[in-house]
Amino acid sequence: MTSIRQQLRNNAVALISLAVAISSLGYNTWRNERTERNRNARTAAFELLMRVADLERVTFLAQYDHDRNGGSPRTGWSDVLAIRDLAALLPGQVSSRAAELLKVWGDNWEDLGKDDETAVNRIDDSIGKLREASLATLRSLR
Repeated sequence: MTSIRQQLRNNAVALISLAVAISSLGYNTWRNERTERNRNARTAAFELLMRVADLERVTFLAQYDHDRNGGSPRTGWSDVLAIRDLAALLPGQVSSRAAELLKVWGDNWEDLGKDDETAVNRIDDSIGKLREASLATLRSLR
């Protein structure tokens, strides 16, 4: 009858190979998950930045050009809601900045196009904060 120590010695190469295979599989799985999460975050951040640009365009058309077609509040609302939904996919401050933008837009969209530029300045400031948070998130992905 062979002892456990003798069996370990006889099968050391197999046991080491098994440990390496299991640890490699674990690391590979973790790396694939992280890569996929980063890929999804990048895609969401790029789409969010495009929606932010669309919202800024709508805001400026409404304020400065008094264009009710291109600067339609309905278009602005759809952009703001899409931004909020995309921001939920991103880590960091992006989600809170998107919620802030939604609130600022809701409080100020009716005042766009008036001589007072307070509304457009508030909306543009909130857009800028969201843009910076999105870019910071993109820079932080590894």
